[in-house]
Amino acid sequence: MTDKLREQILAIRDTGETNMFDTARVQRMAYDRGFYELVLFLEEHKKEYAHFILTGE
Repeated sequence: MTDKLREQILAIRDTGETNMFDTARVQRMAYDRGFYELVLFLEEHKKEYAHFILTGE
């Protein structure tokens, strides 16, 4: 996971608008904000995303 992806995930999290495990909503919010890397990452790497959300690693 790149630093850019981490920043995008944290930007979505910091809004407090969604449960971060609601990946469909996270993807929509990412798309609306132009975070296209995150949209694709969620499609292809859900396990890595969940690991980051749970552990911060």
